Parts: sequence; structure tokens; C-alpha cells
Amino acid sequence: MAMNEDESLHRYGLNPADVNLDDVRSLLIAHTRREKRAQGDGDTELMKLCCVQLFNSGGLDDLLLIWKAKSASMDADCSIDIQLLCGSGLARTKAYLASQCLPEAEAALRRLLDAEEAGDFEGFSVEEHSAHYAA
Repeated sequence: MAMNEDESLHRYGLNPADVNLDDVRSLLIAHTRREKRAQGDGDTELMKLCCVQLFNSGGLDDLLLIWKAKSASMDADCSIDIQLLCGSGLARTKAYLASQCLPEAEAALRRLLDAEEAGDFEGFSVEEHSAHYAA
């Protein structure tokens, strides 16, 4: 499924219907693989949009998918905000990551805690972050 950021936004919007979330995940996985293979091969703006769409769906199951996208390359890391891991809220995200016995979950949790300590989550709310992207 070849698609750019504008086409994905037009087709799925910022809040995709549940029936379309698998398409969004597939797009994100494909571009994450490309980007991980060689920086610049994946479309990091499309990857960010997919992460925003998954953030807006609020599913904990998408956390590690978003983390993998963020950690695919330096460009992806800069493009995809750490807050996008927290579509179900900061506390629930931290609890979920802490409960997972996976190296990527531990890495994501460490990064999240560092960002929180640095003040990146001051005043954070899912609703306001979603509204920021909608604007």
C-alpha cells in the first residue's frame, strides 16, 4: 500500500475508525522497516502521522509499535514525539511498559522517565496533545 502523509490523512483522518487501524499499523510497520534499514528510506512524516493516529486511538497494544518507529533512526526519533507513546495517559503507559519483560519496553520506559524528569510532560494531557496535532 503506497501512500504519503496527505493521502493517509485524507483516507483515515487523525482519528481513524477501528476498522482502519490495521491499515495504519501496516503503513507504520512498512516505513519503520525501511527507515531502520537505511535512514531516509522510510517516510518519517508519514510515520509520525501514523503514530498520531495510533495515539488518538489510545491502545496500549500500539505502544511498542510506536516506540519501534521512533527508534528506527535519528530522523524518526526527532520526528516522533515521546508523548505519542502516551495515548492512554502517562501513568497507564508507564505501568504497561513496566509490566512488559522486553528490552524495547525497558528502553522505552527509561526514555519516558528521562523525558518526564526533563519536564517534557509538564501539563501533559491526552486531550490537549491530540488537540495540538489537530491544529
